[in-house]
Amino acid sequence: MSTLSIIIPAYNEGPTIHRILDKIKAVTLPDGMMKEVIIVNDCSRDNTEESILNYKNANPELPISYYKHEVNQGKGAALHTGIEKATGDYVVIQDADLEYDPEEYNVLLKPMINGFADVVYGSRFMGGRPHRILFFWHSIGNRWLTTASNMFTNLNLTDMETCYKLFRREIIQGIKLKEKRFGFEPEVTAKISRIPKIRIYEVGISYYGRTYEEGKKIGMKDAFRALYCIIKYNLFG
Repeated sequence: MSTLSIIIPAYNEGPTIHRILDKIKAVTLPDGMMKEVIIVNDCSRDNTEESILNYKNANPELPISYYKHEVNQGKGAALHTGIEKATGDYVVIQDADLEYDPEEYNVLLKPMINGFADVVYGSRFMGGRPHRILFFWHSIGNRWLTTASNMFTNLNLTDMETCYKLFRREIIQGIKLKEKRFGFEPEVTAKISRIPKIRIYEVGISYYGRTYEEGKKIGMKDAFRALYCIIKYNLFG
C-alpha cells in the first residue's frame, strides 16, 4: 500500500495549525493510500510546539512526526528537513496556514498514480476552482517570476511559486537543495527541469489567500531573492 508524505513547515502557527491538521485528517486518499504527516517547527516564538504536540496526542489515528529547529532558518530549511525524513512513495508540500485545501491532494495525485507524472504542480492561475481576490501586484509578481523561470527552464508552467508541489519521493530526495528561505520554489523548479525525461504536470487548484494582517509572510524582498535564484540556479547550476 502506498503512502503520501505531507511536509508542513511551521513558523508561529500555534493558534491555527490544528485547523489544517483537521483538514488533512479528514481527507480520504485514493486506493487506500496512507498518510505520513511531517511537521517541522522552524523555531517558532509562539505556542506552535505545544499546539502540535497536543494535537498529536489527541489524534493518534493521524500519523504525525514532529521535528524542530533550535534556530530559525527559514521555510526552505524546514522543507529540507521534512523531505529528508519522508518515507512515503509521494511527497507533497503543505503550508501550515489555510491558503491551500488538502482535499485537492487527490487532484494532484491523479496524474501521478495513473502513471503519467513524476512531478505535479498545483496552479492557482488555471482551472475553475475558487480563488480569494487579494493583491494585484502580488499576483503580477508571481506571474513575472513564473515567466522568468520558464524562459530559463523551457517549461510552460503557470504558477512556479505555488506551495502545492507533489513529487515522487526518490526524485525530490535525489536533488541537493540549498535555499533556506523562499528561494526553494525557483531552485527546485530549475533543478527538476534538468532531470532527463522528467514528466512534469500542472493541475488547477483553489486558493484561499491570507492578508498580511492574517499572517501572510512573503514580501517584496522575497520576490527579489526568487529572481536571484532563478538566475543563479539556471545559469550557474
